[in-house]
Amino acid sequence: MEKITKDIQIEDLVEKYPFSVEYLSKKGIRCIVCGEPVWGTLEEASEEKGFNAEEIENFVKELNELNENFENKIEEQIKRTDIGKLDV
Repeated sequence: MEKITKDIQIEDLVEKYPFSVEYLSKKGIRCIVCGEPVWGTLEEASEEKGFNAEEIENFVKELNELNENFENKIEEQIKRTDIGKLDV
């Protein structure tokens, strides 16, 4: 699993990790899908909103936890899917 870092471009973050849009919105950080064009990194966008280094590191941690939970749910759904019953 690729880890999210504070250096990830906002465009890449919302493209690779769609769940991040809601997270960013709740934190007051604008993102492309929210309707505002953003050029820069997660760190830059966060600093622009007045967040400090510790808060940004916490964002990174929480986003990675959300991603891990999301991937685990997908894996569980795949395991529960009975391939023989799929109508292909």
